[in-house]
Amino acid sequence: MNSNSSDNLLGVGIIGCGSISGAYLELAPLYKGFEIRAVADINPEAAQARATEFSVRAHTVEELLQAPDIDVIVNLTIPEVHFQITHDILAAGKHAYSEKPLVLTLEEGERLRALANKNGLRVGSAPDTFLGGAHQQARQLIDDGFIGTVVAGSAHVMSHGMEQWHPNPDFFFQPGAGPVLDIGPYYITNLVQLLGPIKRVGALSSAATPTRTITSEPRYGETIDVNTPTNLHALLQFEQGATITLSASWDVWAHQHNSMELYGTTGSLLVPDPNFFGGQLKAADESGLFNNVEIMDHPLSRPNQIHKTGWMANYRTAGLADMIQALHTGREHRCSLELAIHVVDAMTAIIKSGESHQFIELSTTCQRPAQLSAEEAQSLMV
Repeated sequence: MNSNSSDNLLGVGIIGCGSISGAYLELAPLYKGFEIRAVADINPEAAQARATEFSVRAHTVEELLQAPDIDVIVNLTIPEVHFQITHDILAAGKHAYSEKPLVLTLEEGERLRALANKNGLRVGSAPDTFLGGAHQQARQLIDDGFIGTVVAGSAHVMSHGMEQWHPNPDFFFQPGAGPVLDIGPYYITNLVQLLGPIKRVGALSSAATPTRTITSEPRYGETIDVNTPTNLHALLQFEQGATITLSASWDVWAHQHNSMELYGTTGSLLVPDPNFFGGQLKAADESGLFNNVEIMDHPLSRPNQIHKTGWMANYRTAGLADMIQALHTGREHRCSLELAIHVVDAMTAIIKSGESHQFIELSTTCQRPAQLSAEEAQSLMV
């Protein structure tokens, strides 16, 4: 429960009590303006377990949708029902914030946009990791011309898939998932906030094997079918002119690519993994030598959790907090519906291009979300 004492708190509920709900419930007390009051899940036991763990109420989904003290509902369900649940939230007259991806088709995104506009409601969507200090510092450097005009770059998110660690990895390998729709939002969203909207994409896609064998517990040894591409390599042309290579694959055992590299007319910038809030930026000038960039002091880049690789910055829920503040003040929120729909447009176009072997022009555009300065980030926090 958020420890805020303000009388102007918005009540927040969560639908979906899987593993990611723990992060939202744990990190929400860092932020001002709202408190999480209730959770719901199609599995009543899961909802009750989270409610007991974090001292909130447990409801059925319908009860939560109708709860009078809930103003905003966070959708943490599986991707294939993201559209329906967010639609139900808006139809109930409440603001919605969704885990990524917002939806699985552009048409679903436009239907949510129409309903939100009709009902005068906000929709926000993860990822919010681009609000982290490392990525906001990269944004500032690019906007200041630190490497000149960005003309090219690369982004790589590659591993050997989720069947090695996830207890129920089936959905990762079905239509509506795969590496682009599952992990791609982090990378494409960050590229859009750094460079602006995407103009067109082209891609090649494949799947290394028709099945996968689970090597995690409790289903060790089970075989699951692969029904979506697991290896996609795309070209993204941005409206400002840059061309970025995006490689997203679950068919790679090991590689040495950096998460994100941007090449400008006067230098290059290495951006840390956009799946995380912090990390080390590196830059090179005409000398061709990379050096660490002095880390900007930013509230959303300070290490606050132990990870398997050491201390890390984890501030998930920042996007929700920013939307809550925007509701209080009337400004635009950064993890916006417009941004999320454009990213869905890009991701689904990549998948379609892999099937059709043709470049695809995007039908949407968006404004870059406003930068989040250290002072503005601090204003979100208790």
